[in-house]
Amino acid sequence: MTPNGWIQIALYCAVVLALVKPLGAYMTRVFEGERTLLTPVLGPFERGLYRIAGIDARQEQTWLGYAGAMVLFNAAGFVLLYAILRLQAGLPLNPAEQAAVAPDLAFNTSTSFVTNTNWQSYGGETTLSYLSQMLGLTHQNFVSAASGIAVAVALIRGFSRASTRTLGSFWVDTTRATLYVLLPLCVVLALFYVSQGMPQTLAPSIEATTLEGGKQTIAVGPVASQVAIKMLGTNGGGFFNANAAHPFENPTALANFVQMVTIFAIGAAFTNVFGRMVGDERQGWAILAAMGVLFLVGVAVTYWAEASAGGVLSNLGLSGGNMEGKETRFGIAASALFAVVTTAASCGAVNAMHDSFTALGGLVPLVNMQLGEVIVGGVGAGLYGMLIFVIVAIFVAGLMVGRTPEYLGKKIEAKEVKMAMLGILCLPLAMLGFTALATVLPAGLAGPANAGPHGFSEILYAYTSAAANNGSAFGGLTANTLFYNTTLAVAMLVGRFFIKIPALAIAGSLAAKKTVPASSGTFPTHGGLFVGLLVGVVLIIGGLTFFPSLALGPIVEHFAAVAGQTFATGG
Repeated sequence: MTPNGWIQIALYCAVVLALVKPLGAYMTRVFEGERTLLTPVLGPFERGLYRIAGIDARQEQTWLGYAGAMVLFNAAGFVLLYAILRLQAGLPLNPAEQAAVAPDLAFNTSTSFVTNTNWQSYGGETTLSYLSQMLGLTHQNFVSAASGIAVAVALIRGFSRASTRTLGSFWVDTTRATLYVLLPLCVVLALFYVSQGMPQTLAPSIEATTLEGGKQTIAVGPVASQVAIKMLGTNGGGFFNANAAHPFENPTALANFVQMVTIFAIGAAFTNVFGRMVGDERQGWAILAAMGVLFLVGVAVTYWAEASAGGVLSNLGLSGGNMEGKETRFGIAASALFAVVTTAASCGAVNAMHDSFTALGGLVPLVNMQLGEVIVGGVGAGLYGMLIFVIVAIFVAGLMVGRTPEYLGKKIEAKEVKMAMLGILCLPLAMLGFTALATVLPAGLAGPANAGPHGFSEILYAYTSAAANNGSAFGGLTANTLFYNTTLAVAMLVGRFFIKIPALAIAGSLAAKKTVPASSGTFPTHGGLFVGLLVGVVLIIGGLTFFPSLALGPIVEHFAAVAGQTFATGG
């Protein structure tokens, strides 16, 4: 570890924190329906979209109506994307003449991008046409991110409103998230990435002659536009198979830094949106503080593990730090930071191969996802995921002092706790259930490239990433098979909608309640005690649920490495 590495980490945290208030204030105005700087330009377009779709922007929905609209919208997106992938060979903008995507891979990919997971069992530049990348994947990057934002806004309204049955309109919230938040920022980001050397073209691949006289095909395409939303929307699906490790997808150190900032930007700012909409910004800062504690611990452990790891690396002949699977232009610090950022958020983009991290270095990304990716998390998804843990934490606090739990003037009762536990427990059901299945079936055991605990970690990481809607992977797993394409897709659906729907049910229940004035016995939820309680609840639930599986994978692999034993391919 070096001072330069810590300076990079500190600078990153400072920039993200500096964006929280201004971006939070802007998004609050957008979702409160107030005038913004972009209203004169985008307002007429927004109203035109409502007229074309037959939407009355003033008509709000109950939580059931909101959830139904959300499910139908995502189902339609799935059908559209699946059709594009299956009909790819006969569609335009296919200069490389890519064939139609196989049915199981098309099912997996469509599910992946609709659920904001962006798991890729394919090589982007060798499998998909420009049309599939733009109309199919980039389009879903926008609307899946907007769908998550909309659910978070609806849950915030559940806390901020009283004695009402409505939570707003899914159609209006999704439109505003796309039109006023995601699209303008992505235009600016795409132009910046082009300035850094990222391609943005519809021209075919370039045929180059090497110094030895051989021929090399260099893939290009509309890259910058997809990278902009893949990071900002915490999607993570790369135009190229190597993702953000590819020089065309991440050309400079500055581009790498900006990409990391955009992964966290909206998720962190959403805590400020929450505070503003409930009338107490301190509540948002408390939630962000809990996220920050978990994030900083993860960064410190990962950086230490990849740079030194207490003698393990010297046993492996890596006295200068573990650079295997990392780009030398980024180095250990930026690679470790990127790995923690991308798994703390539900992004999944990678600038290094997590499969090549040390056991403890790979443990942190796993834990980040297993905690529900509530450490900032995905756009919208991180906030509503953390608020589910807040409900559990408040319930625990109420049990300890023997009074009805309250949060922001709303009594937390049996219905809210049941829905919160449903949202929390669906993740380990998918992560551990499918991992267990894959480790006993021949179709599952055919996937990992490594033996021993590392092979187990590759399987566990895959289903953890899918259910957490992350999309990153331990690259040693061969997942483009009927078994993995199907089971991973099911895990993605569970991880997305089995949390979204309970979150909306909680929002509907809270919005219907009256607000109870604070009293001397009300537990304060904006101070250090609450932050500690929330962090403790997240860690205890995660630890009790996942420690046995982690002990079978990265933990035992670490102790084996201390003893000089590795689990390389064929080992």
